[in-house]
Amino acid sequence: MPAFNKRLGFTLLILALAGTVCGILLNGKTAQTLVIRDAVSGKVKGRWSMNDGDEFAIEFIHSVNMSPVRETFKVEGGSITAASVRFHSFGAGMQSNIEEGQTMARDGEAMVISGMNRTFTELNYIVGTVSDHLLIINGETISMTDLCGRNAHITLRIR
Repeated sequence: MPAFNKRLGFTLLILALAGTVCGILLNGKTAQTLVIRDAVSGKVKGRWSMNDGDEFAIEFIHSVNMSPVRETFKVEGGSITAASVRFHSFGAGMQSNIEEGQTMARDGEAMVISGMNRTFTELNYIVGTVSDHLLIINGETISMTDLCGRNAHITLRIR
């Protein structure tokens, strides 16, 4: 009986690996999951399927200058890379200079800094202290306050 279980386990492992390889060969992308957890309890608050190159954004109202900020991130190789930030005025916590490889452009009344290319293993937020944080992902806008609770400390990671 144990030899049968080992063979079955090995067969299932091979099938899983073959499925992953086929998925990569067919679309050139690796399936991953964006996971949001409560940083205190570790409880999973949400999961979304993503592929390398997919983007998501976090939007919120800046607590000092009271204007919208949208941070856009890209999924790359199991990490989260900052792609751009869109904001309306400089202030506390906002980038105030352009680094090598970055560009700044106007989008109506907003400024957009792109080419950021900072990579993170995780992102940490405190949700909805002044106003709601919104997760924009896969064409959907999700209230982080509804999902996680006001003032929740959360962590976003790619799995």
